[in-house]
Amino acid sequence: MKLAVAGTGYVGLVAGVCFAEKGHDVTCVDVDEKKVKMMEEGITPIYEEGLEELMRKNNAAGRLHYTTDYRNAYKDADAVFIGVGTPEQPDGSANLSYIATVSRQIAESIEKDCLVVVKSTVPVGTNDKVEQFIRDFLIRDVKVEVASNPEFLAQGSAVHDTLYAARIIIGTESAHAEEMMKKIYEPFGLPIVSVDRRSAEMIKYACNDFLALKISYMNDIANLCELVGADIDAVAKGMSYDERIGARFLNAGIGYGGSCFPKDTKALKYIAHQHGYTLRTVEAAVDVNAQQKTRLFQKASNRMITFQNLRAAVLGLAFKPGTDDLREAPSLDNVQLLLENGADIYAYDPIASDNFKKHYPEGKCIKGTIHYADTIQDALRDAHICFIFTEWKEIKAVPAEEFKKLMSIPLVYDGRNIFDTAVMKAAGIEYYSIGRP
Repeated sequence: MKLAVAGTGYVGLVAGVCFAEKGHDVTCVDVDEKKVKMMEEGITPIYEEGLEELMRKNNAAGRLHYTTDYRNAYKDADAVFIGVGTPEQPDGSANLSYIATVSRQIAESIEKDCLVVVKSTVPVGTNDKVEQFIRDFLIRDVKVEVASNPEFLAQGSAVHDTLYAARIIIGTESAHAEEMMKKIYEPFGLPIVSVDRRSAEMIKYACNDFLALKISYMNDIANLCELVGADIDAVAKGMSYDERIGARFLNAGIGYGGSCFPKDTKALKYIAHQHGYTLRTVEAAVDVNAQQKTRLFQKASNRMITFQNLRAAVLGLAFKPGTDDLREAPSLDNVQLLLENGADIYAYDPIASDNFKKHYPEGKCIKGTIHYADTIQDALRDAHICFIFTEWKEIKAVPAEEFKKLMSIPLVYDGRNIFDTAVMKAAGIEYYSIGRP
């Protein structure tokens, strides 16, 4: 089928590339000419494992195209997928302005019957509004239907999550739209769950918020473990064998970040308030996560007299390994606090340093300084304290003895529970983690 995809971020670009990989003719649309030129040259604007290879392969095969000319892309498409951002607004609600802009462009461009598919995460009822909005602005006598098709990819494994998804959720209001969606996804060979549009929109929020709840619950239990002398790793292991609970998302740490969980928990909280309802469990997850992010800094503050002129190694800046995304990353909150307290930071991340520099340029910053190390060893050398915020494999591979050898004071605060406490102690390192003795 001939498909167009609006937006080339994590949702839009990954979807477009994967549709092309499955044989569809796909045109990805973006307003940024520089970005489009990069993609035409086979360079991905986002870091995602395996994405660049698939971009080049399908572009060379003539199935994948990039453009800023939305009119030409939309006019004869069988289906247009909307994958633009819905950023969080100050009150927690979703900003739908990009959805509205693309919807109007579609309405003014299409020249044949078309299915419009919203992949972006949107509040329940948005697809109804999009369908009416497009029909209001149609300038040709064509039929338009709107379907909901939320994504469930995780950054760092987005290509795999799309090609080998556990299920495809489609929300439609007609047999025709349902059949079109099934035809589009037929080459994937994946289970399809077909529901109404509003249920599809809610499934997305319900899934993400449940996982956020699970993370915050484990972090809450981890904090209690520290107080009572239990070990969160042992507790999580015992829990993982219970099929009702499952083994995933039981790792304690310094909270969740990224583009989904923080935004989606706040958005669902806002939606509930709009309807006069309080989602107390979701609100608790939001509160726990906000406090958890700076728990390492608070621990270190109890140990240190001052951070002034203290050399602090920071290992890991991205919110999770496998991505350069910094949205809601705990590193941002903690680096801010360290700089406000006069620390001299040496930060390392294998991918995200360039993005971090946009927030904190190298050199004097606030009351401290920040430098970006090329290697983990450069970051650790002569450090008085070390903070670990991302569980990159490169960081996990550092021998315990290296902290002892390189640091001026072997004092490590691990927000991802990477290392074995006994091993670190045996190496002569003062080691603090989350929920462990």
